[in-house]
Amino acid sequence: MLAKIKNRHRLKRKEIKNIQYQLEKIFSCNFFNEKSNVETGVIDGIEIIFIDDEPVFMNYEDRIVFTLNGLIKYKPRENFVVVDMGAVKFVSNGADVMAPGVVDADKNICIDDQVWISDERYRKPLAVGFAIINGEKMLEDKKGKAVKIIHYVGDRLWSLTAKSL
Repeated sequence: MLAKIKNRHRLKRKEIKNIQYQLEKIFSCNFFNEKSNVETGVIDGIEIIFIDDEPVFMNYEDRIVFTLNGLIKYKPRENFVVVDMGAVKFVSNGADVMAPGVVDADKNICIDDQVWISDERYRKPLAVGFAIINGEKMLEDKKGKAVKIIHYVGDRLWSLTAKSL
């Protein structure tokens, strides 16, 4: 399905540097350079950041957050949460991640950090969210929520921007 992109325009150098700064603070790496074509546009009410025509980031409550397409493309190593196969069905339908379903996590995750969720078998990105508890507690706790999901496989944004990978 092709999505209608509204207000698409190229970002100014200062805006690009701000995005790079935010991402580097979280993931300790640059995902694109100044030669990249960086644009923004609105899809279904969500501000999307396109790098070389790919929808790889979104602006969520004034924070730059990976889309699932971006996770698949850039494969970050930080801020990951791995869930057991029993949790995959629920996370893929937008359910928040519960601590008992977490089998591995980046121990450096702090509360309210952007995180990405993958399954334990294939390690493919399933969702993006924000940590409710820190990484060490995710591994220790046996009850309660660990991650608030904001974007997941199968949601409207995914269906509008997904491509065969």
